[in-house]
Amino acid sequence: MRKDIYVPGCNNTQLPLQSLICSIFSFSERKNRITLVRFVLYSALAAITILLLTSCNSKKQAPKDPDTYYTCSMDPQVVEYKPGKCPICKMDLTAVKKKNGEKKDEIELSEQQIQLGNIQTDTIRDGTIGDQLVLTATLNFDQMKSSSISSRVMGRIEKLYYKNLGDYVKKGVPLYNLYSEELNNAKQEYLLTLEKKKVFAAETTIDFDQLLQSAENKLLLWGMLDSQIKELAKTRKATPTTTFYSTAAGYITTLDIREGDYVMEGGTIVKLADLSSLWAEAQVYTSQLAEINTNSIATVKLPEFDGKEIKGRIEFVNPEINPDTRINLIRVSIPNPGNQLKPGMPAYVLLKSPLRNTLTLPINAVIRDGKGATVWIQTANKTYKNVMVQAGLESDDRIEIKSGLNVGDIVVITGAYLLQSEYIFKKGANPMEGMKM
Repeated sequence: MRKDIYVPGCNNTQLPLQSLICSIFSFSERKNRITLVRFVLYSALAAITILLLTSCNSKKQAPKDPDTYYTCSMDPQVVEYKPGKCPICKMDLTAVKKKNGEKKDEIELSEQQIQLGNIQTDTIRDGTIGDQLVLTATLNFDQMKSSSISSRVMGRIEKLYYKNLGDYVKKGVPLYNLYSEELNNAKQEYLLTLEKKKVFAAETTIDFDQLLQSAENKLLLWGMLDSQIKELAKTRKATPTTTFYSTAAGYITTLDIREGDYVMEGGTIVKLADLSSLWAEAQVYTSQLAEINTNSIATVKLPEFDGKEIKGRIEFVNPEINPDTRINLIRVSIPNPGNQLKPGMPAYVLLKSPLRNTLTLPINAVIRDGKGATVWIQTANKTYKNVMVQAGLESDDRIEIKSGLNVGDIVVITGAYLLQSEYIFKKGANPMEGMKM
């Protein structure tokens, strides 16, 4: 009599996989249990593989309606092909119907969307643009018009006629009185030569005129004026102090000496500056040096005079860069009529390069991020396309377009960012993806 093979776990409530195993055990009456177990395990593995492949294929099935997809209004990057909830914000997905004939990189708007988004276009054409660099500056003395008055002989300052910084000194006015032993001896030597010439000129062959000229030259070299020497020869009386006169005109910028101080030969008495012109000294970073053109139009703007602008020219560009700050210095010379401008005032230096012909757009028409710059152009009625461009100089509210557009292209100049957001909402992707310049 045939005996059924007993398989543990087989009963009337088996799962499909268990039923398969039980049937296999019932069907086979092999005596070798090891072979039977191997056969069962292989069969189970094959059944599991079939179930997994069937499950995966069911998930990858194409959507029933290829013209409809589901996205989230809060997270438009989410795109699904069946109803459900957003995996980010858990809101119900919204069905979006694709428009027939609409290309992947284009978007079509309704008349109402164009009005609400304030979508405005303009035809791009040739224009002019120039680079402008704005630098922070400070007004300073024009060193080319500054002068220093020094003592030519050692002595003691007995009197100063100007004692305050900022005082204006005219050329030729008395500046200080000096008591000097050397100068007094030279005066006495000159007077003695005059006296000897008067007494012994007819009785000796000595050339007193040459001796007198030598003594006079010494007084001139030590700073006395020709008129002072003539007065000395006339009065035949040497005063213990000598008055020295200003050899230049300007405002006192340095006065480091006081009455009663001794001054050495060559020591500075005062420094004077002519304020008829000033320097606007601006700081320039090394990264900006390439943008500076010495032939650029330099405009100095003064915020303390209601934005008054004065035209000037670049006088000097420092050839040495400070290694600690990586900052260079340029100087722009500007006129100062009426001496209204004062050293130390803040200013701005605007450097404008010559204009050149190029394609330009309003800055708001260009959308920029880490990948590049794009603009929206109109390809048909109510249809727009995103294209990548290469931007250049910016001046005021205009930007240069080096490549990517042609003359005659209709470009969106207002509402470009809203158009970008609408594209991402409808398409579920950034229009710049996959673009290369």
